[in-house]
Amino acid sequence: MGHGFQAEQNDDRQHRKPGFWQVVQSILAAAFGVQSQQARERDFTRGSPLPYIIGGIVFTVLLIVLLVVIVNIVLSSAGV
Repeated sequence: MGHGFQAEQNDDRQHRKPGFWQVVQSILAAAFGVQSQQARERDFTRGSPLPYIIGGIVFTVLLIVLLVVIVNIVLSSAGV
């Protein structure tokens, strides 16, 4: 009887929407091209695509800002 309850809990976990850290991990993994097939399927079968879209936009903006800051630091230290 306990085995059936455990199967129900596992089934609930499989259909639950991904949490904040799962979304962050998926966005970073996808950005660097190391997303597993299993994680990709999880992302596309559960929940809304909106957190991934917003997260991807935020990640892209932060990456661009970081690169601009690094370039400015390097150029100012080179005296340009």
